[in-house]
Amino acid sequence: MAPVVSSVVTVPLGLLALVYGALSPMECDSCNGAVAERFHDSWTVGWTVLWIGLLIALAVLIATWAFPHGLRYAPRRFVLALAAPATVVVTFVAFMALVDWP
Repeated sequence: MAPVVSSVVTVPLGLLALVYGALSPMECDSCNGAVAERFHDSWTVGWTVLWIGLLIALAVLIATWAFPHGLRYAPRRFVLALAAPATVVVTFVAFMALVDWP
């Protein structure tokens, strides 16, 4: 049951984080000069971190499904199932912290 719940939570969270990250450059449409330069440079770093973190979350989610369904592996599956959405949240917080918002 843990992989199903994790998938239902992780996939929409990841998609929302990706959409927000992709649309965030519009925040600085009216910026110019040094402010725009700082924003663009920091957004590029944040965007890279967001993608890497979401790929890690996807790998953790796949690992959750890859473990056998035996009782012996239940704790590992549960921990991985919790780690997938937590990775998305931590990655999004890192993205927000890395971007120098105007």
